[in-house]
Amino acid sequence: MEKMFCLGVMLGAVGGALLVANSYKMRSLVKKSQAEFVEKVNEMMDEKLKCAEQGCSAGQEPEKKEKKK
Repeated sequence: MEKMFCLGVMLGAVGGALLVANSYKMRSLVKKSQAEFVEKVNEMMDEKLKCAEQGCSAGQEPEKKEKKK
């Protein structure tokens, strides 16, 4: 059963790679999705870094510092 699952996953990955390699539309869609994913991960990491700098606990929004006049 596990061998069949692994074989199916591998065949699906190879088939998907062949589709993407042979289709300009699919290739551009994959590039766009990758860019969006990287952007979202960067935003999440920025939020976590801000939270770590401010010392907030997990799940809390970082406090916004008020500007002094």
